[in-house]
Amino acid sequence: MRYDGDIANGAPSLDQARRQIARYGLDADPQAVLVAVRLMAAGALLGQASEVHFARFGLSTGRYRLLVDLEDHEGEKSPSQLAASLGVSRATVTGLVDGLERDGLVARRASAEDGRAMVVVLTARGAGRLRDMAADHFGRLQLLVSGLTPEERGVFLDLLGRITQGVGALTADPE
Repeated sequence: MRYDGDIANGAPSLDQARRQIARYGLDADPQAVLVAVRLMAAGALLGQASEVHFARFGLSTGRYRLLVDLEDHEGEKSPSQLAASLGVSRATVTGLVDGLERDGLVARRASAEDGRAMVVVLTARGAGRLRDMAADHFGRLQLLVSGLTPEERGVFLDLLGRITQGVGALTADPE
């Protein structure tokens, strides 16, 4: 999959957003709507590109995130802790762990604190996979934003933080 750089491809133009809003007689800011729609399109595109990228290493985005989360927490976490930190369900974590365990990248074992509880442990093979892919992975991430100056990246991080605070607007039940 290659991307030609035109995020507007498939997303409405400002004039289209104006017409759609007018068609429904709404009092909405067309530019705000356009920014949100283009951001969602960019997110979908990044998600697709991420899956292609991680597949090079025999991983998915979810599997990679789980491995990194374990690595960042001294190599061990409970499934419920993983679900909370990754923002996914326990069932999703179970599926991710099953696949990673088959590949020898993680293992399940009894918790040292509570022998009845299970923890997921990063194996030496899993840590090696992260180490082996690090140069390529971080190099590609840097290339992804290479068109931005350090100052622009700082502004972008601030803007992303503010936008993600509003994500609940898409998921909240209407009042």
